[in-house]
Amino acid sequence: MDLTTTYLGLELSNPIVPSASPLSRDLSTLRQMEDAGAAAVILYSLFEEEINQESHTLDRYLTEGVESYAEALSYFPEALSYEAVGPDMYLNHIRRAKESLGIPIIASLNGVSTGGWIRYAKEMEEAGADALELNVYYIPTSLDMTSELVENLYLNVLRDVKTAVSIPIQMKLSPYFSAMGNMARRLTDEGADGLALFNRFYQPDLDLEELEVVPNLLLSSADEMRLPLRWIAILYGRIAADMALTTGVHSAQDVLKAVAAGATVANMASELLRNGVGRISEVLDDMVFWLEEKEYESLAQLRGSLSQINCGAPAAFERANYVRVIRSFEFV
Repeated sequence: MDLTTTYLGLELSNPIVPSASPLSRDLSTLRQMEDAGAAAVILYSLFEEEINQESHTLDRYLTEGVESYAEALSYFPEALSYEAVGPDMYLNHIRRAKESLGIPIIASLNGVSTGGWIRYAKEMEEAGADALELNVYYIPTSLDMTSELVENLYLNVLRDVKTAVSIPIQMKLSPYFSAMGNMARRLTDEGADGLALFNRFYQPDLDLEELEVVPNLLLSSADEMRLPLRWIAILYGRIAADMALTTGVHSAQDVLKAVAAGATVANMASELLRNGVGRISEVLDDMVFWLEEKEYESLAQLRGSLSQINCGAPAAFERANYVRVIRSFEFV
């Protein structure tokens, strides 16, 4: 069965690409993902806060002891003292991964502003990254911030980083734009090579006993893929960028649905964290079985077949289906 696909200009053996997660921090686990059949891998994210922390740390080292006697050379730090901070470790991880793996390596930057992003985007390219994911994780809590300002934040980040690198760029988006379709087109017009739909904003919980706000990480469920599935189906054939479905992919059926909607690749993380990276090979086997049973010759034949422009009932993706679903409910 021909499972090949193309994403961000990269020729891939199949559509399964593990998304950014703690699994990619370990080189041996990256090798295991490749052995299991991963077509490419997105490395864990380098956070804007880590870039800022490096700047603060280096500044502290360089200014520490400036009021002391000039001959007190011990005040000058050893180089290794500040080379081991987050960004430099990340760049080294890219180099090692590129040397060890035969599949494309996609680096990931997570933040909201440009600043150090431009420098590190370029250094990630130089370290060997085949593509770059920009994960703009932003919650507009200010009541003075308009939707236009939020949209421009994404566009400015893409525009600035695009001028610094020549490798393909994927924008990982939230589902909360007022006009998702228009935003997708504007990002594509600004040069986004791919869109990953959608980012999962991790919601804090409230501890009533301690009266504290506490972090709460929940792995995804397959039901969560319906929102990105819908938007990928709507956008397919209407924007030039490739699309990745990146929430709620747990099984072969999920990957096949993503492709049928119009996605070029499907990202997996929660399923691999929960059940191990060996799940990749199991999902691929199940995909081949289904495609052969349905007499497909290639995965490409399935792509976009259930998108809005190819669906026999395009209104199913719009308000008409909402009314139908509500009226279909029956009390037991």
